[in-house]
Amino acid sequence: MDFLDFSANKGFRLLSMYERLNKGEELNKQALADEFGVSLKTIQRDIDDLRAYLAETHFDEFETAIKYSKARDSYYLVRLEREWLTNKEALAVCKILLESRAFNKDELTELLTKLIMQIAPQDRQTADRMIKSEFFNYLPLQHGKDLLDVLWQLSEYIVNQKVIEFSYTRQDGKHSKRRVKPVSILFNEFYFYLITYGFDVDYPIIFRIDRMEKIKETGENFDIPHKDKFSEGEFRKRVLYMYGGELKRVKFEYMGVLEAMLDKVPTAKVLSEENGIYTMTAEAFGKGLDMWLSSQGDRVKIVD
Repeated sequence: MDFLDFSANKGFRLLSMYERLNKGEELNKQALADEFGVSLKTIQRDIDDLRAYLAETHFDEFETAIKYSKARDSYYLVRLEREWLTNKEALAVCKILLESRAFNKDELTELLTKLIMQIAPQDRQTADRMIKSEFFNYLPLQHGKDLLDVLWQLSEYIVNQKVIEFSYTRQDGKHSKRRVKPVSILFNEFYFYLITYGFDVDYPIIFRIDRMEKIKETGENFDIPHKDKFSEGEFRKRVLYMYGGELKRVKFEYMGVLEAMLDKVPTAKVLSEENGIYTMTAEAFGKGLDMWLSSQGDRVKIVD
């Protein structure tokens, strides 16, 4: 079988050069001319064409440009800081990923590598050093499953409002087959969850995504009236420990640190305060709120 030689093709050269520049590589004209079997003038014209392209596609010519370093005899791509993740930003995101323990080591490696590649070249080594030790000691979750493809698949079902079915294994090992309307994906304390509506209840039903298998669409679409559209922000305020169920309202007295209560239970409201005792109300789905209030011991007294 004869393989096509693209090295002399201008389109191939431009794509190859632009891809390398985007990765932070530096380009030497003589090396490129030798690699592609063309003259130095041809490579210079290619660089001029890439510069013209960048000038057309960026509002400000100083946002992104191909510069020449006389000291290194090479061309490189420079961008404004806003087009790169800084070492500070990348480090923060990497730390969150490491602490979340949400992904197995293979997927985490891929994510961290791509994040670091988004950093301006001069900052990459700093960010890499800052996470290397923590990554070496990274302890993934017990399920060990790949999640990125599943998360994307479920996202497409949500956007296209597809009814789906799947097999589900509960924590106690019980298996069941479910048919639901998926509306959102949330992350909470190590795990990704699929928020859904069923066909016989009005409140959201929650499934841990790593426990879902054989996920597929049924060929049916669903529609939720605008007034009942799911809001991730409002739902997150009203769910603790990712327990689903009916929406409940509780009135109670609280004798602890108010900031801790308001951070943990965003729907909590202070009705009154006397001698350091707060009378409050809060609402949440299912039994998560009851569980958290019970965990506070003598600091909480249920009023209603």
